[in-house]
Amino acid sequence: MAERSTAAVDVADNSGDEPLTAKADQSTSDGVAQNRERETDSEEAQGSGGTESPGKASPPELHSGHKLARRYRLEECVTRLDGFSSWRAVDEKLRRAVGVHLLPADHPRARSVLAAARSSALLGDPRFVQVLDAVEENDLVYVVHEWLPDATELTALLASGPLEVHEAYQMVSQVSQAMAAAHREGLAHLRLTPSAVLRTSSGQWRIRGLAVNAALRGISSDTPQRTDTEAIGALLYAALTQRWPYDNDAYGLSGLPKGVGLIAPDQVRAGVHRGLSELAMRALANDGATASRHETPCTTPEELVKAIAEMPRIRPPEPTFTAPPEYQRTSYQQGYGRPAPHMGATQPVSAPPPPLQSRTGKALKWAVSALLIAALGLGSWQLADALMDHKKSDGTQKTKTTDGNGKGTDKTKPVKPIAIKGAQEYVAKGDAQAPGDVDKTYDGDSSTYWRSKSFVDGPEMKPAFKPGVGIVYDLGSQQTVTAASIGLRYPGDHTTITLYGTDSTSSATPVDSMTKIGTITTSGTSAKITVSKKVKTQYVLLWITAMPYASGDQYSGAGYKQAITDVKFTG
Repeated sequence: MAERSTAAVDVADNSGDEPLTAKADQSTSDGVAQNRERETDSEEAQGSGGTESPGKASPPELHSGHKLARRYRLEECVTRLDGFSSWRAVDEKLRRAVGVHLLPADHPRARSVLAAARSSALLGDPRFVQVLDAVEENDLVYVVHEWLPDATELTALLASGPLEVHEAYQMVSQVSQAMAAAHREGLAHLRLTPSAVLRTSSGQWRIRGLAVNAALRGISSDTPQRTDTEAIGALLYAALTQRWPYDNDAYGLSGLPKGVGLIAPDQVRAGVHRGLSELAMRALANDGATASRHETPCTTPEELVKAIAEMPRIRPPEPTFTAPPEYQRTSYQQGYGRPAPHMGATQPVSAPPPPLQSRTGKALKWAVSALLIAALGLGSWQLADALMDHKKSDGTQKTKTTDGNGKGTDKTKPVKPIAIKGAQEYVAKGDAQAPGDVDKTYDGDSSTYWRSKSFVDGPEMKPAFKPGVGIVYDLGSQQTVTAASIGLRYPGDHTTITLYGTDSTSSATPVDSMTKIGTITTSGTSAKITVSKKVKTQYVLLWITAMPYASGDQYSGAGYKQAITDVKFTG
């Protein structure tokens, strides 16, 4: 239970040596901790440069079974610390597990916790553990957030060793992109520790406690972007080396030797990826403690995202396949009651039974031979008769004539490319994406493209806000489209494209009134749609309803987006 609670609700842990749930909560049967947690972290252990102010209010005395708003039933106290407590609870209305932070309404940080929770909820970024409710009621302030039963915190992952290089790359990429998006909305974390970063069962990384974690602890910073960037550098350093990049132990990790300063990860552990090692040092650069070969320090999550984008992409390791076990005979094949032969031992070969030597045996052999000769003769006659019939049918078929559509022949009609005469962006709802670039999707140049904007939600687009994006192509005249190939710029999970036949390039025609031609979902940079039902049309809508997550570039920020490079139709 302790491991599950740590992965789901304990966003307020404070221990620099081990997770709180494994150390001092020791919940009784009613979920109330017998020993209160004390402040054990220092600024050096956190590496954030934040400041804290102790709370004076005593925590509310609540027990398992207590219900908030006649809806949230408290189940287990996970943390009781500094005037507030964290619980695992059940939302009885939606029948799901949730996490709850509780503190008295007169707590000196109650107002800031409410404000932080409501700001975090408004962000709505799926890369963060979502705040579901923030309420002041009956002299209590409580914050309800998601519970992730399938997630494992980075602290637990590092207990068994450093991360594999691709996992570390994915972690720092996704965390940096998420924090860059949060800072663009004016939100900081300030408590970005290994226990605040979770990996789900699908391999996605999520961050818990955005703004709320710092508000609960009274942490603030004059340089929030620098604080979060250095925290991301510390996370990457720990992921690569299984060491904390300061001279004290924290979060179950050993610190660096005292007096040596900040040394690069590839000098701490052999085999560390050099590019990631330099990236960690660029994020951790502080007070002159830098590696000799690192480049310009990264002081904001946005700069860190750009630095990651400039690195060569680190691909996942090739899957390994274990050799199948050596074939062994079953007891049925070995013979009932016979022991199985030892592997490697030479088995004696039994002599075949003697041939039939008696008079009866000789007569039987002659009879079998005669039957075989008769069967061969009959088969030869049937084969010759079939060949004669085939020749006759060939001669008859040669006299048949074919019409202009190729009926009566075995040859399939060859496919031909269909020239695109023009195109126009289709806008079903909201703003256009890049209407001036639609002609770049069929100009024959793979380096030019039309792009969508960057969306926060994904990969499936939200019909209430933006049902999809796309382009209507004019084929010049009525054409029967049999296939389409589409070049895409961004790989990943996932892109969904559907082709529709329509009567014009106008966006006034709703998609549900068009004729569906074909659809495909892909995670690569190309899509080939083969049409099963032939549709004759002059105008074809290429409609995208799901797009993968991609990092930011000079045109748009990080988010769910896609770009189209080459579109070709064949008939």
